[in-house]
Amino acid sequence: MELEERLNEVRGRIRKASLAAGRAPDAVTLVAVSKTFDAEAIRPAIAAGQRVFGENRVQEAQGKWPGLRGETADLELRLIGPLQSNKAAEAVALFDVIETVDREKIAKAIAAEMQRQGRRLRLYVQVNTGLEAQKAGIAPEDVTSFVVFCRSLGLDIEGLMCIPPFDENPGPHFALLAKLAKEAGVERLSMGMSGDYETAVAFGATSVRVGSAIFGSR
Repeated sequence: MELEERLNEVRGRIRKASLAAGRAPDAVTLVAVSKTFDAEAIRPAIAAGQRVFGENRVQEAQGKWPGLRGETADLELRLIGPLQSNKAAEAVALFDVIETVDREKIAKAIAAEMQRQGRRLRLYVQVNTGLEAQKAGIAPEDVTSFVVFCRSLGLDIEGLMCIPPFDENPGPHFALLAKLAKEAGVERLSMGMSGDYETAVAFGATSVRVGSAIFGSR
């Protein structure tokens, strides 16, 4: 299948899953995860109408997105990988959304850079729903207090994000994230990837992060 066919298949499955869950067919934003793919591989997705993309690394994104944005003005770029505080300036300058706010030091660095650069980014708090030692994210019991802290810095926390353990049923993790979002007073849920995005839609995802099902294996 060509990229446009794969992209349209993913879009169709998202619409179908949304309707099956009693949701509007356009309730879910597709974030095309373009990490490790170069600008040449990304252009066909842009040509097919995809406008929201996700990248894992600031430095990699810097190498391709300024040029792509010069060609197409209305693109939205999301950082979906871990952010180090020493990359906060670059991240705030390049991205529209950061989905991986997960500790006070990062929140403070983003707030300082947004103030310095005069930019307002939309932000998500990453939650470690499986309490995995090797994975970034706030512990579920700390989510509400951390959202309150972030907002005290003037940050626009619009949602929560999670990556369930790869060897567990993702459904309970998605359900937990939805519950935590309600408790914290945030409306958006970034959850679901190539293998489980339809399940995420059923549990209320407002955006899904799909890479290999669109771009192919890395």
